[in-house]
Amino acid sequence: MYEEKFMQRALALSAEALEVPGTEPFGAVIVLEGVVVGEGFNHSLAHFDPTSHGEVEAIRDACRKLGRVNLAGCDLYTSCEPCALCVAAMHIVGIRKLFYAASLEQSGAAFEGLPVAERHPIDVDELRIEAGAALQARRLPSEQRMAAEAVDILTAWAGPRRGGKAG
Repeated sequence: MYEEKFMQRALALSAEALEVPGTEPFGAVIVLEGVVVGEGFNHSLAHFDPTSHGEVEAIRDACRKLGRVNLAGCDLYTSCEPCALCVAAMHIVGIRKLFYAASLEQSGAAFEGLPVAERHPIDVDELRIEAGAALQARRLPSEQRMAAEAVDILTAWAGPRRGGKAG
């Protein structure tokens, strides 16, 4: 069952990217029986690791804390609809349900016009097709929540990287 406090935490992690160099505004939390057992946000640039997405970092954190690689029974809350890489990781560990804020289309719109030096260009439509196919293949239950709040963070992050233009 959806609990807003967990989405708020994912958005708070996302917002950390506004102040932390080498990060991007994608945060996630893993919840088991009403308790946060893993957190993460995107460190791809800081770690020179293209797999260091918020969802993957939250999965890594939860697995370490729980001492296992099976997260069956856990829900994942994330500030943005996950890409195919993250959906695959969720499938591998057995995430029960996904809750996301901004859609891939919304994040793509927020990041439109960013120079390549600020963010590697990503084909959002292709990611959506890949992630959508993965979600459908697994039939991972998912719900979109708090999209406006997530888009505000994405836009705030992208604005200065566009030369100060907010959108």
